[in-house]
Amino acid sequence: MRVLVAANLTPFLYGGAQAHIKGLVKALHAQGHQVECLQLPFAFFPNSQVSRAMRHAVELDMAAPSGQTIDRLIGLQFPAYGVQHPNAVAWVMHQHRAVYDLYATQSNNGKELKALQDEVMAFDAKALSSLAAAHRLFANSVCVANRLQQFNGLKARALYHPPPEAERFFCATAENYFFFPSRFETLKRQKLVIEAAQLMRSSATMVLAGEGGQWPQAQEQVAKLGLGQKVKLLGAIRPEEKWVWMSRSLAVCYPPFQEDYGYVTLEAMLASKPVITCNDSGGPLEFVQHEETGLVVEPTAQALADALDTFASN
Repeated sequence: MRVLVAANLTPFLYGGAQAHIKGLVKALHAQGHQVECLQLPFAFFPNSQVSRAMRHAVELDMAAPSGQTIDRLIGLQFPAYGVQHPNAVAWVMHQHRAVYDLYATQSNNGKELKALQDEVMAFDAKALSSLAAAHRLFANSVCVANRLQQFNGLKARALYHPPPEAERFFCATAENYFFFPSRFETLKRQKLVIEAAQLMRSSATMVLAGEGGQWPQAQEQVAKLGLGQKVKLLGAIRPEEKWVWMSRSLAVCYPPFQEDYGYVTLEAMLASKPVITCNDSGGPLEFVQHEETGLVVEPTAQALADALDTFASN
């Protein structure tokens, strides 16, 4: 079968979505299919660029480009799941959350964003409604499926995707630190974790790995609070380094806000490490059982600090 995977490309922005795309393509190849990945350029702002991306996606007919027949299209991301094909399936990783569950938090929540909200919702309704009716609409987590139901009235089946190189994770003797690997962005809440590290009573340190838009702010926060000995910022690390850092941690701290899925949770469990997350963290709550596989706490610095201290002393 010839399969086309349709997704997005935001240059130099790498995270779980990109790992999912590569993992799906690899798995399809392993099953003997011919696979190509169509990645459409995407920019989150300005709003005019989002509108342009939607128009571009729906104008693409991939049934038989240049006479080359494609048997199935799998759309993964907004707006790539709007690419036209008679045998399309959507496996939604996330929608354009700025006009959905994050709409009320936007600082520029005015007429322009409201117009974009209307445009995006109309786009999603047209692109996804027929797929839902044909039972060809899937989500990468229950959290994402619930959003589709809440905002669009669409029923999607949740299909979990394993983290990349799942077999490479292992457990080693715990050392006196907690680990938090993730892209440095506001929704990942590194700022909150650094505040929690300041409140910790134990001698354990907090190790954060990754890069992203909030990296400079994290550096500034650590310096301002005088936490140079308490918080270690690794920056970007190789997968081999992540496996080791995770294997030797006391626990993994992962408290994002309404995460779509979150490979970090599963990676921690593959390394036999408990996970500390928050009661509004979304995807991680599908796996973390309070006081069984981790701790679920309020999204405050003090609650996180108390949870970290619990593991440090036990």
